[in-house]
Amino acid sequence: MLGNTFGRMFRVTTCGESYGKALAALCDGVPPGLELCDADIQEELDKRRPGQSAIDSPRQETDQVQIFSGMRDGYTTGAPVGMIIYNVDTLPQHVKEYEDAKDLIRPGHAEYTYRIKYGDYVDWCGAGRASGRETAARVAAGAVAKKILAREGIKVVAYVKKLMDIEADVSRLSFDEREQNSLKNEIFCPDLETAEQMIEYTKRVKDEGDTVGGVVEILAVGVPPGLGEPVFDKLSAGLAHALMSIQAVKGCEIGAGFAATMMKGSECNDIPYMKDGKIRFRTNNSGGMDGGISNGEDIIARIAVKPTSTISIAQPTVNMTTMQEADLAAITRRDATICGRICAVAAAMTRITILDHLMMWRGYDAVSGIEHKLGW
Repeated sequence: MLGNTFGRMFRVTTCGESYGKALAALCDGVPPGLELCDADIQEELDKRRPGQSAIDSPRQETDQVQIFSGMRDGYTTGAPVGMIIYNVDTLPQHVKEYEDAKDLIRPGHAEYTYRIKYGDYVDWCGAGRASGRETAARVAAGAVAKKILAREGIKVVAYVKKLMDIEADVSRLSFDEREQNSLKNEIFCPDLETAEQMIEYTKRVKDEGDTVGGVVEILAVGVPPGLGEPVFDKLSAGLAHALMSIQAVKGCEIGAGFAATMMKGSECNDIPYMKDGKIRFRTNNSGGMDGGISNGEDIIARIAVKPTSTISIAQPTVNMTTMQEADLAAITRRDATICGRICAVAAAMTRITILDHLMMWRGYDAVSGIEHKLGW
């Protein structure tokens, strides 16, 4: 199975299935001398851990992480950093629920496409590698990236901007307020009043047996200009790749995004000006990137998160073994919305992407000896 590694210089490989023994992440390219411990990783994992509220999946995973390689005396050695997270809530009755329906296509899930690609050997239990459970390993890797980026003054936060037609107003909030307020509620929305509306609406939909989706916004501050390679390895392209690789994500926009289609060029263009001897831009419709390369402004992106595919409403489907139409009753545990828990994943993938491009840029400079006169 290809496609389990992301990045070029900061390379992240994940393995493990939803109902396997464990999930693991391997980070290659971690510099030596980084102070790191399990608690640094655990802080991020706790943000996406299931079973913490009435709108989350009731699956009781502790998501306790152990760093098992690349460390000595509390510091990284320069060798790959390996982390493992054991699955603990995989009781036989839950496996049986999946086994009873393993030949049925669950609408919105990956049973059909995985069966076409891998045949009868595909892991049918809990969606295997297609499960959102896989993202715990990504969050662990993103926590390592977070520690490295902190030394560069680069910070990333992700939060729920919109749930169905309920939209938060975050324009008045600073980065710190967006980060701190998001941790005060289970929907991870920094607009606290709107968060309550989102939570109540989600509970009502859950009572109906259904689920809801929304929009998650990602904000990265302190990113220097110059990150991103021309043409195929643009920072914007790498970020879209990273975010679109997350389960349940169906769209991505950067800066003004699709709203730019409703602007004239004179409205959309970000006008440069001088401030304290540096070039800045009066607006940020480009989302902090021009030509796919960072321009020094905040990186802003949004992802469209679909409603959780597993619902408590029976739906028609097809049996892949008998090739007959069938009915699928509601089975298995699920989130009423995945939006809140996916914020930690979106932030992790953004950190991994920015760090990877930062390393590529720094490596290029060392070889070429280019002097960046514009500075930062």
